[in-house]
Amino acid sequence: MLTGWFLWFILFWVVFLLVMMSIGGFFMFRKFLKRLPKEDGKSELDWQEYYIEQTRHLWGEEEKALLEELVRPVPELFRDVARQKIAGKIGELALKEQAPRITRDLLIRGYIIATPKRDHKFLIRTLQAKNIDLAPYQHLLENR
Repeated sequence: MLTGWFLWFILFWVVFLLVMMSIGGFFMFRKFLKRLPKEDGKSELDWQEYYIEQTRHLWGEEEKALLEELVRPVPELFRDVARQKIAGKIGELALKEQAPRITRDLLIRGYIIATPKRDHKFLIRTLQAKNIDLAPYQHLLENR
């Protein structure tokens, strides 16, 4: 029969493993849902990849550097996913507007649309540090 500290050790590991598997399962399930095809036959991730591939040649070095700076606060483990999601949204906007190249304006609008409202604080601080006017983006920041 288990008694004393060994019982608490076993209970701790049972609870710890259940919590870790639940967290991992949650993220795997979210990824699974994003891979499911929608009505048009393509998944959310397929569309992201499509938009990135279609607009890859429109990106300049300055815009790539700004995107890297904007995804810097994201933990490194999730940074690639965040970068792909944001770049996909920027590419979607560029294709809809038939932009000849990715501009800073397009990048900022795509970032605002692709990210949750809690991430906009860092964007605002970064843009203010670079002396970029936020007035053209206020309607997007308020509606999100």
